[in-house]
Amino acid sequence: MRTWRGWTRADDADAYAAYLMETGHPGYTSTPGNRGVTFTRRDDGDRVEFLLTSMWDSWESVRAFAGPDPERAVFYPQDDRFLVDRELTVDHYEVFAVGHGTV
Repeated sequence: MRTWRGWTRADDADAYAAYLMETGHPGYTSTPGNRGVTFTRRDDGDRVEFLLTSMWDSWESVRAFAGPDPERAVFYPQDDRFLVDRELTVDHYEVFAVGHGTV
């Protein structure tokens, strides 16, 4: 599992969410070996935090998405317009269990 965080001004959050759906979502989901992606957001005062998590079949799949240095975050052309803060690196986790429950 791969995770990344970025922050926008509250006024830009809806536009950034739409931008992520136009750029990031297809970038993740069209990469062979992607097992799913979740885009989340939460209000943090005058900023909004975005947390993206993605699941991958293998390190080769991660590299196909991220390039030769999979620890570096992937950015899109208009990210500078929206993001007031961002993680430049990502975190990776080994998934050892997945549960499916009912709500």
